[in-house]
Amino acid sequence: MAGSVNKVILIGNLGKDPEVRVLENGTKLVRFPIATSETYTDKTTGERKSITDWHNIVIWRGLAEVAEKYLTKGQKVYIEGKLKTRSWQDEAGITKYSTEVVADNMTMLSSRSESMPASNQPDFNTGDTPEKPKQMSGGLSEDDDDDLPF
Repeated sequence: MAGSVNKVILIGNLGKDPEVRVLENGTKLVRFPIATSETYTDKTTGERKSITDWHNIVIWRGLAEVAEKYLTKGQKVYIEGKLKTRSWQDEAGITKYSTEVVADNMTMLSSRSESMPASNQPDFNTGDTPEKPKQMSGGLSEDDDDDLPF
């Protein structure tokens, strides 16, 4: 097989609200950390243990606008993207590195009620109960001719 693959799939919870930046050319950039956890049973003690890893997520342009609008701390998200490592020099001239997941795809997995405080939710309860649907009159029968080719 020729070539290589750089693919990351994560399902986790936002560690904080998305941090939004707009670059000079108007491009939107959103960053946030997500936590993924795994649990296991310690074989020596029989005790349940949990390990949490933190991942820095970067989202650009249109997907960044969606993240800015709808994501909040604690929400569960599915992230698909690729690993990118950046380097820069700090004030002391020391080279620093950061590895991030640049998202190509994001799906919000928390329900709308989990992500919005109750005071911000629109009230869809009008008190009116809709009528039951009425049966169609003049229904189709198998003898009806139509112009369908199949």
